Parts: sequence; C-alpha cells; structure tokens
Amino acid sequence: MRTPAASPRTPLLSRRPEWAGRNYLLLTAAAIVTNLGTHGALIAAAFAVLQSGGDGGDVGLVAAARTLPLVLFLLIGGAVADRIPRHRVMVAANALNCVSQGVFALLVLTGDPQLWQMMLLTALCGTGQAFFNPAAEGMLMSSVSGEQVSRAFALFRMAMHGAGIGGAALGGAMIAAVGPGWVLAIDAAAFAVAGALRAFLDVSHIAAREAGGGLLADLREGWHEFIGRPWLWSIVAQFSIVVALVGAAESVYGPLVARDQLGGARPWGIALAFFGVGTLAGALLMMRWKPRRMLLVGTLGVFPIALPSAALAVPLDVVGLSAAMFGSGVAIEVFGVAWMTTLHQEIPEDKLSRVSAYDWFGSTAMLPLSTALAGPAESLFGRSEALWGSATLIVVVTALVLLVPDVRNLKRRTKQVGGSADHVTVAAPTPVAETREPQPGG
Repeated sequence: MRTPAASPRTPLLSRRPEWAGRNYLLLTAAAIVTNLGTHGALIAAAFAVLQSGGDGGDVGLVAAARTLPLVLFLLIGGAVADRIPRHRVMVAANALNCVSQGVFALLVLTGDPQLWQMMLLTALCGTGQAFFNPAAEGMLMSSVSGEQVSRAFALFRMAMHGAGIGGAALGGAMIAAVGPGWVLAIDAAAFAVAGALRAFLDVSHIAAREAGGGLLADLREGWHEFIGRPWLWSIVAQFSIVVALVGAAESVYGPLVARDQLGGARPWGIALAFFGVGTLAGALLMMRWKPRRMLLVGTLGVFPIALPSAALAVPLDVVGLSAAMFGSGVAIEVFGVAWMTTLHQEIPEDKLSRVSAYDWFGSTAMLPLSTALAGPAESLFGRSEALWGSATLIVVVTALVLLVPDVRNLKRRTKQVGGSADHVTVAAPTPVAETREPQPGG
C-alpha cells in the first residue's frame, strides 16, 4: 500500500500510520466532536423535559420520539447513501441535527418549551441520524485498506467512546452549572463543526453508481445482499434480541435496582463509567489483536454481555456490578471491531451502506418494544426473574449463532489491497462455503 511522499513542512503527518489517511482522520475528528456534544445533549434533553414541568413518562415520550424515526428511516437512509455521494448525506444529516438542536436550545433558553415541540425536534434529530448512520459506516469502511483495518476500526471506536464518556461527564457538569439549554446549544455547534469537517471528505476513489432502478430496486438489492449471507442475517437476528434485552436492563432495571437495593443513583453511575472504561480497554486490545477467525472470536465475545443482567439479578454490590459492566464493555468492543472488519472484507463497497442499514434496522427494531415491556415483565415475573431470563436468553441466542458454519469458519484474508488509504479499491468479496454474507458519531 503506497502513501504520498511526505512534505518537509508536515513532519507530523509523515509519521502517521499508513492506514490513517486523510479521510480517516477527518472522520475520526468529526466523530470525536459530535460524540462530545451528543452524549451531553442526551442528558440535557431529559433535564429540559423535567425543567419544563414534565415527568418520567414525558421523558420517555421524548426519547421514543427520537428512536422511532431512527428505526423507520434507516433502510431508506442506507439506499440513499449508496445512491449519492455519502459525504453529502452525512453533511445534510449534520445540518438537520444542527438546526433541530439549535431550535431546541433556543426554546429552552428563552421560554417554556411544550412537550410536542420537544418531541418534534428530537424526532428530526432521529431522522437525521437514520440517514447519517449507514452513510457514515460505509464511508469509514471505504477509507481504510490493507492488513491494519482492524486497528483502524479499533482506534476509531476508542476515540468515539472516549469522547462519549467525556461528553457525558462534561454535559452533566454544565447542566448543573448553567442549565440544559446551553448544553443543547453546544451540541448544535458541534454538529456544525463536524459537518464542515465531513464536507472535505474525498470520494473520488469510490466508483460512480451506474444508472439503474429506483429506490425500491436499491432496497431489494440490499435485501438480497443481506439475506443471502447466513452469517450476516443470523448475527443481526441475534443482536435484535441482545440489544433489546440489554437496553431494557440498562434503561429500566439498572436504575431501579440501584435505587432500591444499592443506595441510589451513584452506584449505577459508577457502574456505567466502568462500562465506558471497558469499551476503551476492549478497543485497545483489538488494536493489537487480529484473530484469524474474526466472527468466531467476536461471537464468543458476546457471552460476557449477559454479565450485567445477571449481576443486577443477584444483585451484586457496586464492586461486583462494576466488574460485570467492565467485562461487558470489553466484550462488546471485541465483537464490534471483529464485525466491522468482517463487513469491510466481505461486502462490496457499493452496497456497504444498504447492508449497514439492514444491520442497524435489525439490531434496533425491537428496542422500543423491549423498554415498553420491561415494566409489565417485572410485574408479571418479578424483577430478578426478568433479569435472569434476559441473561439466559442472551447466552442461548449466542450459542445458536455458533451453529452457523460460516460464523465458525470465516477467516481473515491477509492479501493487501492496492492504493493509498484515501484512494482504496476495495476487493470484491469471495464466497464463503458457497454462500454470501451492528455505534458512529452523528
């Protein structure tokens, strides 16, 4: 893999890894900026609802207003991102998020926002995210090549998670000091900065799409690419259950256990912090480790994700719960990097965003339902029993995925692809056993 000769005036750039090309650096910098803003804004939105006189149910409605369009428009977003230059989709999505968050901030700072206004604005933000996510994942995968793609994905995820942890901590402190409106305003500014960075992405290495059918034809083509690979749809089906169960445990049961049996919100905050540290440790591990059987290692890494539900079911004290959350954070990064590397290797470049959209859609579609049913499940079975059931089901569906031959047998290819990291020609996938094969900053 060739890199341009370094200029004497840019000694720092000459020392960067060859896989860290211009597009990769722009994408990483933009993801850091938006994650710093977004993670604080998620907290700020909840406090804005409460500050305006809303209750917990209203907070849930605003959160649902963001999630619903995210699920509804993901598939369309993936088809659009494979049809027109991805960086334009990303910039347009950032512009929509900037405007919606800016108006939200203005309402909070200058008056008394109504619930319907906050729901509408967060719905617009979720819509932007639905178009952004598939485009961003496709763009990231097309920005790196060669044997070090796992390291590139791991570093990107580590930067993103680190910014998220910092953004949540900074956002919480700012809400206490100056109120949620200013945190929302900073998030709007972060989207503007990130959109400006992404406008400079170079897409000249991506072949122009040939004239073809319409949007429905693109969706059908993406569906055939998705369903024709048993390892792909089986893992997405697995994660539709895993994400739903983890989401219910973390958003509903975790805070309740902390309140009733661990002494309040502080232990739960500590446990969540350890999860964040675990994701950083997992990403650091995957920067150095390149397992040959990527999907096998990644799927084995899903088993520890059941640990937090089991720890809450007991419940363990804050030390035990934090250890479980740390292990879960490490595990999800082992899977995440292995998954991204596999998609990069196996999916044709011109279908990356559509396949990513089916991945995102399948992995998140059941999340609103699971959080809505968490309360009734607790009433029907008991909290501890519901949590044990969640942990058991995560283990069972993960074990079932291991029965798929391609999950066990798909191997990393070591042949390098020619071209620089910014101008890569992605190799077409090869069949696996005669068959065909899920977090970016907004």
